[in-house]
Amino acid sequence: MGNSRWAAVFPGQGSQRPGMGKDFYEALHVARTTFEEASDALGWDVAALCFGEDERLNLTEYTQPCILTTEIAMFRSLQTMYDFQPSIFAGHSLGEFTALVAAGVLPFPEAVQIVHLRGKLMQAATPVGFGAMSAVIADRVAEEDLVPLLRDLPIDIANINSLRQIVISGQAEAMPEAEKRIREAFVDRGVRLVRLNVSAPFHSRFMRAIADEFSKILQEKMVGINADLAKGVASNYTGRFHSGNGEDLRAALTFQLGHPVRWRDNMMAVAGAAGKIFEIGPGRPLREFFKTEGVDCQSIMTIASAEKAMENVNS
Repeated sequence: MGNSRWAAVFPGQGSQRPGMGKDFYEALHVARTTFEEASDALGWDVAALCFGEDERLNLTEYTQPCILTTEIAMFRSLQTMYDFQPSIFAGHSLGEFTALVAAGVLPFPEAVQIVHLRGKLMQAATPVGFGAMSAVIADRVAEEDLVPLLRDLPIDIANINSLRQIVISGQAEAMPEAEKRIREAFVDRGVRLVRLNVSAPFHSRFMRAIADEFSKILQEKMVGINADLAKGVASNYTGRFHSGNGEDLRAALTFQLGHPVRWRDNMMAVAGAAGKIFEIGPGRPLREFFKTEGVDCQSIMTIASAEKAMENVNS
């Protein structure tokens, strides 16, 4: 069933939920061994944390390796069940690491270690309560609309998600003023602002303090990569596909921490290269972003939804 013009895209942090991936784990050996491989790499039971009612699932340092493991377990299961062999990949923020593993660029054990350390660094970058993030939702909202409104505030553009959503990120005490300015500027456009349940100001200037340390982690852990395969993986930092150069890849993943996720550009790159797009993960936020561009994206969150997606492909 493999098709060279299929794309797999992976959601990031915020898509986690208790029990994620459990049906794959119970039904397929390859999924179980994926969770075991992650546990061996990290030194703690990833399956137990994902499947139980463990509050650590929402702590960044645990959330990131748990989502990555779940998504790779699902992806490998699809390969086993349906000979699912896409050649185009993308992921939103953390999901970019899943995309790199799925594409064969980054070995899975090293990837779960990287994102575990990434989560620790991101959480430690600012004091608890310092940061906030808010989704700006309006018709045809654009980066250039918001930048002038935020210029003198410690608030940055964090995610350019779609024609209808941009996320801003920064200092919590400045967020009400940023939201006030946006409401006033968009008064005729039905704007909504939704505070996100996050523990730090991700993808803002405040994450740049950890860039050097994270770059060192990547230098250490990304020794056995196949960088050339990254040409099929979209970069959050540039919005385009990776160049295939290892140093460029490490730099882009480092810069991604403190700069906007250019997901709308990623979607356009993927849609331009792929005939069919599948979102694979415990949640399905990316499908809605693709819809705003008039692009169909089928979401796979469970074995049942995988069966339905593959039936749709064959019908």
